[in-house]
Amino acid sequence: MYKNLAATLVAACCFSPVFAQSAAPAQPPLKAAFVYVAPLTDAGWVRQHDDARKAVEAALGNKVQTTYVENVAEGPDAERVIRDLARQGHQLIFTPSFGYMEPTLKVAAEFPNVKFESVTGYKTAPNVAVSNARYYEGRYLAGVAAGHMASSAGYVAGFPIPEVLQGINAFTLGMRSVNPKAELRVIFLGEWFNPPRERDAAMTLMNQGAEVLAFHTGSTAVMVAAQERGKLAVAYHSDMRKAAPDAQLAAVTHQWGDYYTRRAQAALDGTWKSERLWGGVKEGMIRVDHFGPKVPAKVRDEVMARQKDIAGGKLHPFAARADVKDNEGRLVIAKGATLSDEQILNMNFLVEGVLTKLAR
Repeated sequence: MYKNLAATLVAACCFSPVFAQSAAPAQPPLKAAFVYVAPLTDAGWVRQHDDARKAVEAALGNKVQTTYVENVAEGPDAERVIRDLARQGHQLIFTPSFGYMEPTLKVAAEFPNVKFESVTGYKTAPNVAVSNARYYEGRYLAGVAAGHMASSAGYVAGFPIPEVLQGINAFTLGMRSVNPKAELRVIFLGEWFNPPRERDAAMTLMNQGAEVLAFHTGSTAVMVAAQERGKLAVAYHSDMRKAAPDAQLAAVTHQWGDYYTRRAQAALDGTWKSERLWGGVKEGMIRVDHFGPKVPAKVRDEVMARQKDIAGGKLHPFAARADVKDNEGRLVIAKGATLSDEQILNMNFLVEGVLTKLAR
């Protein structure tokens, strides 16, 4: 009997560490939250970020638990929502809108143990990282396609902030690289998402002679308007052929899934730190493709070749092959010069060929 008891005790000693290890609680999932500036629809800015959220879930499985809040206005509403998410125990919060930058910084100061990703912001803090994409690279490529198809274009834009001006100017320079006399009219709405007003602006531009439309707003309204009028339009954020199967010239799409997944994994690993990222075609964050049925193969091939040149560092949208002037006649890029990142980030002019004036 004593022998069997001894054997039992030995067995228990041998197996107890294993038992203790298997009984140890698993690491709780990382709670990540996403704040969206407009409603979640089938296509657009918010759709691309929600696709990225889903990519995080697909990549990390039960190691992450995500949630989102949609249609949150920039300003006090954003601050309230971000603070509520931090109070609820979310450890990583993504705030993808320029107007969320200051609310994010304010809440981050109150919750130093929560990590924040300010997407399109430019101010960092110890627990706030910033990221953005070089949207202007895609705009330039879309402009090349547009310049082959038309001489007059229209652009529906949210606000005259540097990011938007970069896109307008790159689009115009792309058009003029293949069609030197091409012109662009711009309407600024003063908001990011208002489908009826986006549609009205698109109609106005087409009434003024625009044959191709582009936009920097949040819905598919411009695409639908172009489809109805038999014109062409460049999809932005997402592929929008579902909304405009005949009108879509090409799509400038934003790819956030890889970045979001890497940042969530870093939070899990304990390697997350505040940093800056400004990625573009080279990093896979910006892509131009999904050409429509009216685009000749020769034009598609040229755009894809120039996209490859941008990825390889052989082409820069703001490198001047000749003097570049603004639309008031002032020299803004001398022949042979290339704008620095700082100059691009602080852009405050419209290039020659843009018929709209900036309020000074």
